[in-house]
Amino acid sequence: MHDIRMIRDNPEGFDAALAKRGLDPVSAQILSIDADRRAAILAAETAQADQNAASKQVGAAKAAGDDAEFERLRALVADKKAEVANMNTKAKELDAALMDILIRLPNLPYDDVPLGADEDDNIEIRKWGTPRVLDFAAREHFDLPAVKAGMDFEAAARLSGSRFVVLSGAVARVHRALAQFMLDTHIEDHGLQETWTPVLVREEMMYGTGQLPKFGEDSYQTTNGWWMVPTAEVTLTNLVNDQIVDETSLPRRYVAHTQCFRSEAGSAGKDTSGMLRQHQFEKVEMVSITHPDHSEAEHNRMTDCAEAILQKLELPYRTVILCTGDMGAGARRTHDIEVWLPGQNTYREISSVSTCGDYQARRMNARFRPAAGGKPDYVHTLNGSGLAVGRALIAVLENGQQADGSVTLPAALHPYLRGATRITADGRMA
Repeated sequence: MHDIRMIRDNPEGFDAALAKRGLDPVSAQILSIDADRRAAILAAETAQADQNAASKQVGAAKAAGDDAEFERLRALVADKKAEVANMNTKAKELDAALMDILIRLPNLPYDDVPLGADEDDNIEIRKWGTPRVLDFAAREHFDLPAVKAGMDFEAAARLSGSRFVVLSGAVARVHRALAQFMLDTHIEDHGLQETWTPVLVREEMMYGTGQLPKFGEDSYQTTNGWWMVPTAEVTLTNLVNDQIVDETSLPRRYVAHTQCFRSEAGSAGKDTSGMLRQHQFEKVEMVSITHPDHSEAEHNRMTDCAEAILQKLELPYRTVILCTGDMGAGARRTHDIEVWLPGQNTYREISSVSTCGDYQARRMNARFRPAAGGKPDYVHTLNGSGLAVGRALIAVLENGQQADGSVTLPAALHPYLRGATRITADGRMA
């Protein structure tokens, strides 16, 4: 959410920043509602002062036996009381109207975010690794002989419908090993705090990180009002919801492995083959809560953490900075990491690492108390995939495919597989 004082001070700059996201100017509407709200508050305060003054005079008039003045003052008290109530009601209605606008607006992109309409306008920052040159036709993950026995989309469709999968045998084991490897790396090498959180959350938690009110169709809600998390960003970031933490406790760096649930609204017909885009999937999520002065460095640090996983898995990737038209609503800047998939002969997203400034913190009322004293200020929040487990599985399988239909597995996973180094063409761990 946005600071109304910032909009008052620089409405043209606010509109210009939103225009980078393709939105029309809204500052005039916001400031009009804000002016009416402030006027209603002032009117209520003035009427309250008049009511208090008249109330003090009522007793004096009665004691003096001035019945006419007594009745006039009593009527004035009643009128001012009604005026106070009316102005307070008006102020609350205007405050709700202002909040409704502000809470639906996306974050303002940083100045260095490239302008653009979609993913074609993203800018590559760097590449790592060289894709293998295969002397046979590359297959997608679901067509690999080693994988077919352990990746059942038909059974999943009978159980749940489209965009689900049942993993079994060697494939399920590699999937589990990937999640454990990611957690261990982030905890032991990167200093993140392992955290286990619920996957069902209250509605206000979804508001806090920006999934609501505008993007509710992308998530699932239970019949009793809980929401199923689309990512552990929701729970990890909301650990500081409505809290004032000590500055000395920052940064707080969390990592969690959870099930995630997304309706994939608006993606009909996109990535329907295989397990690239699922309604239910697993992710290892990183979240940092930082001092505002340190969020820039933290963004780069978190990107390095995500990239390190791919490097250890020996998977070629590239890192891009998303343009204004492709960036999520809550971000001020996003680095996407795209892993090489031989079966598609292209790079595909496996991690998004975003810095949100104080946008989420204002929605959550998450602040820190300065060590040197003074008024509490809003923290900055960051989040990033470290990584999407299913997509990492796809990348490991496709990049490790062999001409005989088997899959060679990265050395980093061998300790998690009791020394196994490959999946044979008939789907066994060996």
